[in-house]
Amino acid sequence: MDLGTPYRGGFVGREHHFALTVYFEDTDTAGVVYYANYLRFMERARSDMLRVVGIDQREVMNGGGGAYYVADVNIRYLRPARLGDDLQVISTVEAVRGVSVVIHQRVMRGEEQLTDARVTAAFLDDYGRPQRQPKEWVERFKAIATGV
Repeated sequence: MDLGTPYRGGFVGREHHFALTVYFEDTDTAGVVYYANYLRFMERARSDMLRVVGIDQREVMNGGGGAYYVADVNIRYLRPARLGDDLQVISTVEAVRGVSVVIHQRVMRGEEQLTDARVTAAFLDDYGRPQRQPKEWVERFKAIATGV
C-alpha cells in the first residue's frame, strides 16, 4: 500500500464506485451529514469517474477548451448518514448529448440507499456558453453508458 497515492475509485461493470468516510467536518451539531455535503461527495465521485476514463479536465481548461458545469441537479434525501459512516457514491451515465451528460448518482451505506440524484453537467466555453463536448469524450461517455 502506497500511502502517498490518493484513493481512486473504479468501475464495476457500468457503475463507477467511489468510497469515502464521513468526518466531523461533514456533519452538523447532531453528527448528521449536512445536506449540501452530499453534493460535494457526488462531485468528487464524478471528477474521479472522469479521471478513470482518461478525461483530464484541468488540461482542457488550461488550454481554453471549456469545462463541465452543473446545469441541473435533482436530488432526493432518503436516509441520513452519520459521523464515522463508510459510504460509497455509485455513478452511472444515463444520457449523453452534444453539450451535456446526465449522471445518476446514489450515495450508499452498505446496501442502504441514502440519496438518489440526477446531475446534468453541461460543457461550456470560457465565456459560459454551451459548446459541443470533445468527440473523444462523448465516445467515452457512450462506452460507459453501454458498458462496452
